[in-house]
Amino acid sequence: MTRLLVIDDEANLRHTLSYALRQEGYEVLTAAEGDEGLALFRQAGPDLVILDVMLPGQDGFEVCRRLRRESDVPVLMLTARDTELDKIVGLEIGADDYLSKPFSMRELIARVRALLRRNARRPETAVPATIEHGGIAVDTSRREVRADTESVDLKPKEFDLLVHLISHPGEVFTRDQLLVAVWGVDHAADSRTVDTHVKTLRERIGDDAQRPRWIETVRGVGYRFRDPD
Repeated sequence: MTRLLVIDDEANLRHTLSYALRQEGYEVLTAAEGDEGLALFRQAGPDLVILDVMLPGQDGFEVCRRLRRESDVPVLMLTARDTELDKIVGLEIGADDYLSKPFSMRELIARVRALLRRNARRPETAVPATIEHGGIAVDTSRREVRADTESVDLKPKEFDLLVHLISHPGEVFTRDQLLVAVWGVDHAADSRTVDTHVKTLRERIGDDAQRPRWIETVRGVGYRFRDPD
């Protein structure tokens, strides 16, 4: 049975979500705050996490960051604040989808199903443990990056974006293709999400958009990692 973990401090919403999702055939675990949710996550290994942004103690953003250090499990974030900034922050730290309160239960269930389908069909492509091109070195198992021997701290989606580009040097990817590869087929993000992540990724690795060493903009198409050969 597919197992879901709901982390939300609103007792009524936890009960409502738990009932509705169990009616759909899912096993549901619930937690009222971040530390409890993380402990349940490590103990039970759920297939998907539904995570509220506004939690007592550490907020949902910090819980998501900690989840992403340990797992690629799909994360659906919930918030009462319908702001673009919250959505961008959530996506940048590794959330897979974002739903603003109030929402219909039918929409939430549809998004849960979409995330589970996407995760099930995600190709198990073999990525080398270490990838090196033109002065960039990526350790995919430790999620570490070095640019010209200097350690670089990347956010989860920035790391995933770099891994996808550097794994295909010289190949041009459209923004839509990058959304599919890095964020997923059913993701609600748009092309600005890709552009924003490319911009911050370049800044972190010390690349110049005007005279790129590594990540090159192909005008009217998308982006590619320059082939040093």
